[in-house]
Amino acid sequence: MVWNSCLWEGKPGTNQQFLMQSEDGVKEGTKIPSKRKQNASITSDLLYKNLLKSEQENWNDISARYKAMTKRIKEKLEELHNKCTFSLGSPRIRFGENVYFEENGCVFLSKADDVDEENGDMLFSTEDLGFSDAFIQRIRISPDQRYMAISLKSENSEEATCVIIKLGHFPVVEKVIPSVFSFEWAANDVLYYTSQKNLKCQNVFMTTFTNQKHTKLVYTEHDARFFVDIYCTKDRRFLTINSNSKTSSEVWLIDCRYPFKSPVLVQARTKGVIYHVEHRNDELYILTTYGEPAEYKLMKAPVAASGKENWQLVYALEKKTKLVDLEMFSDHCIMFLKNAGHLYLNAISFFSHSVQSIKLPTWACEFELESQPEHTTSTCYFQLTSPVHPPKRFAYSFKENNLIEQAVQEVPIITNCHTTRLLAKSKDETLVPITVFHNMNSKELHRKPLLVHVYGAYGIDLNMSFKEDKLMLIEEGWILAYCHVRGGGELGLTWHKDGCQHNKLKGLHDLKACIMLLHELGFSQPKYTALAAASAGGILAGALCNTAPELIRAMVLQAPFVDVLNTMMKTHLPLTIEEQEEWGNPLADEKCMKYIKSYCPYQNIKPQCYPSVFITAYENDQRVPLTGVLRYVRKLRKAALDHASRTSEKGNWVPNIILDIQASGSHCDSSWEDSLNEVARHLAFLNKELEVCHLQHHSKPCK
Repeated sequence: MVWNSCLWEGKPGTNQQFLMQSEDGVKEGTKIPSKRKQNASITSDLLYKNLLKSEQENWNDISARYKAMTKRIKEKLEELHNKCTFSLGSPRIRFGENVYFEENGCVFLSKADDVDEENGDMLFSTEDLGFSDAFIQRIRISPDQRYMAISLKSENSEEATCVIIKLGHFPVVEKVIPSVFSFEWAANDVLYYTSQKNLKCQNVFMTTFTNQKHTKLVYTEHDARFFVDIYCTKDRRFLTINSNSKTSSEVWLIDCRYPFKSPVLVQARTKGVIYHVEHRNDELYILTTYGEPAEYKLMKAPVAASGKENWQLVYALEKKTKLVDLEMFSDHCIMFLKNAGHLYLNAISFFSHSVQSIKLPTWACEFELESQPEHTTSTCYFQLTSPVHPPKRFAYSFKENNLIEQAVQEVPIITNCHTTRLLAKSKDETLVPITVFHNMNSKELHRKPLLVHVYGAYGIDLNMSFKEDKLMLIEEGWILAYCHVRGGGELGLTWHKDGCQHNKLKGLHDLKACIMLLHELGFSQPKYTALAAASAGGILAGALCNTAPELIRAMVLQAPFVDVLNTMMKTHLPLTIEEQEEWGNPLADEKCMKYIKSYCPYQNIKPQCYPSVFITAYENDQRVPLTGVLRYVRKLRKAALDHASRTSEKGNWVPNIILDIQASGSHCDSSWEDSLNEVARHLAFLNKELEVCHLQHHSKPCK
């Protein structure tokens, strides 16, 4: 089951005023902006352009000092990438004995027992469709396998294009629909889809491909806090229209036997109640936060009486357990759970009502279910991974109740990496989990470089899937630490609630406690410690720099959200209202405004000794306003220089504060090449700042 977890940090916007004009000039009743406002807008735009140009010139001057090391790191990463080749997340869908899948921009049809590019029949390529620069994100097949709908997306945009193709000896493009987020087939020639505009999905359409082709609006969401998507139940009996905010949901059913009938409401939205729906044997299986405690539970209700007063408990999670994912099969339900840093698989039988629990290998930190598993299968296939372990394929047999490791060509699990799980005591005595990786052969760990990772927002876990750069760092003797602070979702929904809105500072206290514990236990020391964060993780990272800069030497940020207060004050940005459930509403609540101001990285910069900072930002980022990043960097540099000029200590250290603005790429997706370049630049920066010798020429001794 997939539910939407749309992240944001805002959208670049301008203060330009647009006049509605008729043929005779300004439309009657239109308010004409004053000259003062127009001049302010022009000044603001000019300042933005000058700042952007200045930063680009600054990066061009600075980048030369990292060029040689960046090149060496890229070569190492490319070598590791070629060794660790694996198939993960490639779109595929099974229909009976047929499997449709994508490889290298081409869509193939193959038999289920022989899924391979060499053995499959190529149906078409993205180049054939005129989308050579796009990648295939999703594949959906009509029930009679006459039509295929695919979504195509480029790295520079968050909006996808849906292309519907009539299959046959010579596939024909039937329809192209721009700006589509999700889509599913309700019948052989009836497709439902959601349209996306400015990062928001609020409309659902139905389109048909019979002789009388037509498209009509089926559903509109009027509340700006809610995001709408489409899902098809595993037995293909219903489509669900899911309207979700950060704290509540509403689901409507479309019976695929009667695709032209109006959607039917399952349960009206209730504040604080999130729910998602599956179907089996005329019963709805509902994953929901309804009832106490406010963690996920699996419940069920008859289709004909789906209101929450009829919901019956099937299974409740244990305390401090995170539900990672749930998958429905005809006779079983699989839950992937996380508890105290360990992954578990729970299999629930719908016949015996028994629950079988299997602890997954201790090294595993992330899992990914193979896409679109067959509903009636007796085996569930998935992959396990960690930041330093390439994905390994596993199979769980419902009949045998056992876990089988699949023998594939994948890289053997490295044995010289040690995984340690720690608990740090935060300011309020709460125990905060930390996952640490280091090379077993490393000695004098207190002198090794340490890279700390943090996120802590939206109830989302830190990304702990495999990355070639993490494996390279372990081989080079680095220590990697992942701090699972409040605001994230590692210990369930309560863990998120305890770190959002008026609890945001708890996440900062957690991060401080984690780093201090690592140093106390002999994992590195401040002068060899760096902090890494992306997106909303930039809030806690930036706040740590303001409040405890002495704990770290350097920091790397990717598209960081560092100007919270100013962004949340701008309701014209597409996602500000939606995000009030995460950060609060400073416009309506003065206490909230003061609280956000107390931790907002931009608001709390002051003259002091800061660590060195490297920020990668994207010119066309729709989620994090580039203007906020530019302001943050400018203010941070000034504060660092002010501090240096006020202190007359011999050899006074001035941090490097670097902003690398990428013209291409977006907040969520980057090509392998772009990602490789970014990571290599970050690591080159960290190696120089922490004076790490491994990747430098040894003609000169390291300090």
